[in-house]
Amino acid sequence: MARNIFVGFCLLFCAVICHGCDSEPRIAPFSQDAVIMAFGDSLTYGTGASAGQSYPEILGQLIGRPVVNVGVPGEVSADGLNRLPAMLARYNPSLVILCHGGNDFLRRLDPEETSSNLKAMVALIRSQGADVILVGVPKLGFGLVVPDFYAETAKQYAVPLEQDILVDLLGDSTMKSDAVHPNAAGYRLLAEAISKVINNVQHR
Repeated sequence: MARNIFVGFCLLFCAVICHGCDSEPRIAPFSQDAVIMAFGDSLTYGTGASAGQSYPEILGQLIGRPVVNVGVPGEVSADGLNRLPAMLARYNPSLVILCHGGNDFLRRLDPEETSSNLKAMVALIRSQGADVILVGVPKLGFGLVVPDFYAETAKQYAVPLEQDILVDLLGDSTMKSDAVHPNAAGYRLLAEAISKVINNVQHR
């Protein structure tokens, strides 16, 4: 009996240790009919590049399956939160790539509201059984900085976060079509960065 208790304790201890070692957020492997949806504003829509050069379209080529682009230029996070349920119902995605908040920053909206809306979007997506990859959007100003609430949201909901690529792109004039949008080359790098996240966090 004592031996069985000891073995059981060891197995439990190992399980706890292994869980801690595998704490990085993961997404499920794609089924044949899995739908990937890119949700956001003009950065998702592809403003600043020609047709066929948005990051969702390039990402689809990189991962070998279509990515539904439901970006709306000019959209603030509150409007995105209101629009999201209909998009989830329409496409029933397995994975949502969420890139939102830039227009809130440009309009100087309350960052607490932006944070709340972003968290509500992630929670809603997860409640529908879909995975999320969050893309951090930097605030323009003296230097480009992604607000802390992106990392806080990713940690709270255990979702992968790509928070470097847009800082790199928007800090490089050769990758931009204007002050706030990438050009075609920039969108390709954004797609490549998200493809790398997908490859790194999928369960194998």
